[in-house]
Amino acid sequence: MTRLADALYSVVLTLWVGSLWAVGGLVTPLLFAQLADRSLAGNIAGILFTGQTWLGVACAAYLLLFQVARRGIGALRSGAFWLVLLMLALVLAGHFGIQPILAHLKAEAWPRSVMESVLRDRFMAWHGVSSGLYLIECLAGLALVVLQSRPGFRWRHPDGGSPTTVGRR
Repeated sequence: MTRLADALYSVVLTLWVGSLWAVGGLVTPLLFAQLADRSLAGNIAGILFTGQTWLGVACAAYLLLFQVARRGIGALRSGAFWLVLLMLALVLAGHFGIQPILAHLKAEAWPRSVMESVLRDRFMAWHGVSSGLYLIECLAGLALVVLQSRPGFRWRHPDGGSPTTVGRR
């Protein structure tokens, strides 16, 4: 069961970080490049980012529970724990803090597009904040992947013992 949990940790981390980079760095720019209707591209991107949010919450829950189950209170001394917690905080701040502001600005601009309204500058500013938080989340994920690839990260005891001995000294 320990090997399955270790493998699942790697799969979940790869899924989350890979999807962050794929959605934000590949799919969304392609949508805006290929669709003539920027409003449609934005709506589709919004749907993708909402899915990304819930994927991130689920992945963070597993990664944090894994670390706490493996290391107990010692997880609090782990850089990986704090990186996952940072990523979770960023995804929640974006979804529950910034996205409602963007939706409100869009609703205020109706029936015009927010980009054709007097609210354009405010929308662009908040969109920039959202993009910045997303970039930080992507970079934290990259750091977590690099940290995971370090020797000894696999929850092994320094003397080479089994992963179940980590944090139990």
